Amino acid sequence: MRQNPHDRKAAILDAALHVARTHGYAHISREQIATQAACAPALVSRYYGTMTLLRRAIMGAAIARRDLTVLAQGLATKDKRAMGADAELRRAAVESLL
Repeated sequence: MRQNPHDRKAAILDAALHVARTHGYAHISREQIATQAACAPALVSRYYGTMTLLRRAIMGAAIARRDLTVLAQGLATKDKRAMGADAELRRAAVESLL
């Protein structure tokens, strides 16, 4: 059964966060995300466009969900969204690595 577009987009983002956590935010690929989400890479592109937009969505979700692992990786790569997260959240992400 096909998922509705809103649910499918959310499932792809969940899969992308999982891939970022397990393979590293700096090393994610559209193909890895598609495999995790059980869809075609083209569907990832359809919902999130470029890798830049996809990374922006991943980091936004990591911040919203307080995913310290992905946020810490974003800080390490100087991701603009990660750097713009609340100071307390950034501190917690860094401390989670210690």
